[in-house]
Amino acid sequence: MRIKSIRAFRRNLALTKPYMIAYQTTSDVENIFLKIELENGCIGLGAANPSVEVVGESPEQTLQNLQSDWIAGLIGRDIRHFYTLIDEAHHQFPNRPGTLAALDIALHDAFGQFLGIPVMQFYGQKIQSLPTSVTIGIMNVADTLVEAAGYYSLGFRVLKIKTGLNVVEDSERIIKLREIYGHNMTIRVDANQGYSLADLQHFLAITHSANVELIEQPLPVGMEHELLTLPAEVRQLLAADETLKGPEMALALAHKPQPFGIFNIKLMKCGGIRAALDIATIAKPANISLFWGCNDESRVSIAAALHAAFACPNTHYLDLDGSLDLAEDVVSGGFMIDDGVMRPTAGAGLGLQLLSESVE
Repeated sequence: MRIKSIRAFRRNLALTKPYMIAYQTTSDVENIFLKIELENGCIGLGAANPSVEVVGESPEQTLQNLQSDWIAGLIGRDIRHFYTLIDEAHHQFPNRPGTLAALDIALHDAFGQFLGIPVMQFYGQKIQSLPTSVTIGIMNVADTLVEAAGYYSLGFRVLKIKTGLNVVEDSERIIKLREIYGHNMTIRVDANQGYSLADLQHFLAITHSANVELIEQPLPVGMEHELLTLPAEVRQLLAADETLKGPEMALALAHKPQPFGIFNIKLMKCGGIRAALDIATIAKPANISLFWGCNDESRVSIAAALHAAFACPNTHYLDLDGSLDLAEDVVSGGFMIDDGVMRPTAGAGLGLQLLSESVE
């Protein structure tokens, strides 16, 4: 079955509310979409929202790449060879994970529909459902508690708290949340490279009794060696995020002694499902747990990450809330969330339904 047409388009998706992390405030997000139509009418959808700060690729560059003559040259190629097409794209667009992610996801979606099965079943589904965390940006204690109460009322029981600007204020927010919710709420922390080693040690000491489940990327990229001074039991709670961009870094981080006990895999960092599964394969024999994350993304790429996550036995954590604060999207379907627990729909491919493809 051959590819009939390919089209890339851009949509700027507004957020229902802005949020702050350690290095920026965000109020809307630009997503790039890719539509691949097969000769039998099946439509595969891909999406990308790469972060310039993390991977050095902008959405504008992603769109230009996806509208290139090379991408157009995929028309007429056989979808059954989608692994080969992904490999060729990696050679054509090195160090462009947003471009690769959009193409990889669209090809997976089209291929799954061609087979008539969900993508995760093609790889072998290992997990049926998991709770996702929902993210609270950097704000004062009172506002943090208001947001937490709102999420709790919606059934969510896992919070990820953005930190990294002030250790004392960060710690106070965590302690207050634990006082209010006791054992009824799981608390995760994402410092977004905002701490020094001394800051991290101070945070760990203050919040020791608060039972923080994990801490994402506490130190800046390049400072991973400093984490090796921490006890092994502490490092098991640390998740590599911005440090972990692809399989090559995963291999380096898997060597003992390991600075991180958890890998945060994002399709926008590594370049799609295939590369994500390569990272997962490296992590498994190294006894490193998988934590699947995202940017502010369409349901298209969130569904893709969920399918990849559920094909991996060492997936322990989800942080796939990236589409929940979007005021609009171009698709429906892909996954369901009930009381904070995520599960994919049973549809073929990624189980998506296209609502709109208008270009700004």
